[in-house]
Amino acid sequence: MRVRDSRPPFAGLANLSEEQLHRLPTPCYLLDEAQLRRNGEILLGVQQRTGCRILLAQKAFSNFNVYPVLAPYLAGTEASGLYESRLGREELPEKENHVFCAAYRADEFEELLQYADHIVFNSPSQLAKFGPAAKAAGKSIGLRINPECSTQEGHEIYDPCAPGSRLGTTRAQWDAAVAVHPELPALLDGLHFHTLCEQDADALAVTLEAVEEKFADLLPKMQWLNFGGGHHITRPSYALATLERCILSVRQKYGVQVYLEPGEAWALNAGYLVTTVLDTLRNGDISLAILDMSAACHTPDVIEMPYRPPLLDAGEAGEKAHTVRLGGPTCLAGDIIGDYSFDAPLAEGDKLIFGDMAIYTTCKNNTFNGMPLPPIWLLGADGSCRELVHFGYQDFKMRLGAK
Repeated sequence: MRVRDSRPPFAGLANLSEEQLHRLPTPCYLLDEAQLRRNGEILLGVQQRTGCRILLAQKAFSNFNVYPVLAPYLAGTEASGLYESRLGREELPEKENHVFCAAYRADEFEELLQYADHIVFNSPSQLAKFGPAAKAAGKSIGLRINPECSTQEGHEIYDPCAPGSRLGTTRAQWDAAVAVHPELPALLDGLHFHTLCEQDADALAVTLEAVEEKFADLLPKMQWLNFGGGHHITRPSYALATLERCILSVRQKYGVQVYLEPGEAWALNAGYLVTTVLDTLRNGDISLAILDMSAACHTPDVIEMPYRPPLLDAGEAGEKAHTVRLGGPTCLAGDIIGDYSFDAPLAEGDKLIFGDMAIYTTCKNNTFNGMPLPPIWLLGADGSCRELVHFGYQDFKMRLGAK
């Protein structure tokens, strides 16, 4: 199709024909194979130039039907618990399988040992409780550290280094634990930190200084150091050279294997949400349109973060001739995507395409109000479109009870 919008979230739409667009049901998620491969090539290049290993954080993107697309580029998967670890083992059995959880459950841990090869603990108490069993099972054991270095502004909900954070072990906490349990250091093979959120490499450089300041004496004893996620490596303006200097410096100084586990970077700008205008109305000075997609159900981060997602051929409020507030069909008054402007008024039946919709959407959506889950389609690198999965009434009902 002819795409006038040159922003990165819509670059892949040049492969989508008008005929294919009109065939798509709405609402639907449309994953973009060519953009996934583009991201994979960038991440593979970083690994080849630095010797680091980059994992897919499945919490951001876990559409396993396209794992074969990413497989040539990734070293493995990162999981946040039992089910994601199992998914990674089932779908990418030949790849590394890492897991971090703020607190593991005793009734799940034995099963987790069947899937994960690297297990990261959040606290010294969890390390003491589960570490010996994991070590006996031949797993590589890590501890998540908190370097107490915040580099984020305006994203407190995503800042693991905020005061009072439950995520990661501070140096004071570690020293106090070792004083009581001197056997803990011998359990460790690696350290892990995750402090970033959609950030550039300059924030990583600042964080590494804090990590070295507080934990440098532990690093020579480690086999690996995991830089965590939040690295927007595939964003067009990302400072790859700075990232690679950070990786090479740590590898040369401490002799450790470096891991990164981004989620968004693998699927950044590699998906769309196609939706249809169901109704238009006006309330006072506000023009409104109700879509067949819901922010609350289908793009929950729009409300949770919050943020305003990019929309094809639309501008900021007041930028173009007609400003419209877009909302969903649920009963929630705050089911609002945002205010956008258009060259012409919206009309019932118009199709709209939101960009950068592969990440934190299909893995976080819900059926509030009985809203159907949108089907997931794939835009192939050859321009073809095919449905990967369709959801119906039973997917809504099965979560609420059983007969």
